[in-house]
Amino acid sequence: MRVAILGCGYVGLELGRQLTAAGHDVVGVRRSDAGLDAIETAGFEAVRADLTDEASLVAVPDVDWAVYAASAGGRGVDAARAAYVDGLRTVVAAFGTRESPPDRLVYTSSTGVYGDHGGDWVNESTTPDPATDRQRVLLEAERVALKETATHDIDGTVVRFGGLYGPDRYRMDRYLDGPVTEGYLNSIHRDDAASVVAHLLTADVARGEVVLAVDDDPVSKWDFADWLAEQCGVSPPKKWTVAERAATTEGEVSRRARANKRCANDRLHRLGYELQYPTVREGYLPAIRAFRDD
Repeated sequence: MRVAILGCGYVGLELGRQLTAAGHDVVGVRRSDAGLDAIETAGFEAVRADLTDEASLVAVPDVDWAVYAASAGGRGVDAARAAYVDGLRTVVAAFGTRESPPDRLVYTSSTGVYGDHGGDWVNESTTPDPATDRQRVLLEAERVALKETATHDIDGTVVRFGGLYGPDRYRMDRYLDGPVTEGYLNSIHRDDAASVVAHLLTADVARGEVVLAVDDDPVSKWDFADWLAEQCGVSPPKKWTVAERAATTEGEVSRRARANKRCANDRLHRLGYELQYPTVREGYLPAIRAFRDD
């Protein structure tokens, strides 16, 4: 199959490597020189295009599958809307009106759309309740991925990733230096995140549906920080309650600090996917070894 990875960054590069190794014809799309160089280094075709510019997307060839994995260039709501909603809507319109539109489009979203559930479990049947404007933008983009694709006979799928980590993104200081806010980690290793998307495409499952992509153990942040400190041979970090964290911040950051939930991945397993890194403990072993050797 021919696949376009639109916004081919941290997860997209690994997805491209995996699909290429499996014999698929992959095109990675970025607009920056650095992004294009990274795609070529990863070993598949690079195409320059601006996802918010329909005329620019002419450079991207027809494909069987499209994966929209763009990230916002800035932290603000306007940047998020441009990247997630405007870009996705432009891509759907541009590819959907082609003589040979893609059969499927996978949009990579976030578990942040659930908002706060007081530490309770959530799954695909839980109604999203975004806590911030940025998360509300993500939910709006999900509607584009599921509804507007259907008007062009494209089957959309939304994958809600937990917190991404892995090579170059272990952020050890966040847990070792502290303070660490109470709550749960809903995580997924980069390699698993990419493999989940590949599995949904190649196994031909979850058309028109939402899938939660997280590991098997939404571990307590405090417990994980203590375990990591022990593994690294350092003192445990300072702990903050949510109230203490919120008292030091304002606005949306405070609401995000209260967005506490545990994400269930039962459906992911029922779809036939088995995690390479079932918990963050396995996933962090390379970072722990590097810390010890430093």
